[in-house]
Amino acid sequence: MAAKKKSVLAQRVNELEDAVTRMFTGEPPAPKAKKRRKAKRKTAKAAAKGAVKKAKKPAKKSGKKAKKATKKVVRKAKRKARR
Repeated sequence: MAAKKKSVLAQRVNELEDAVTRMFTGEPPAPKAKKRRKAKRKTAKAAAKGAVKKAKKPAKKSGKKAKKATKKVVRKAKRKARR
């Protein structure tokens, strides 16, 4: 089982508790916590643009089939973008 991420609030509570404990025991302050990196998210517009490019490739092969494939890829991209 993967380790569950602590919420920012829970982290802050732990930091404050630690700080108070250190104040009364006379220990030096704890080192600063490292900032978390946030994952970059694709915007819906960028995702749709990529899907259209992807869909245009099979479009060269055959008319009706390609049109259907294009629509399918675009729908898929829009769905992914919503998440």
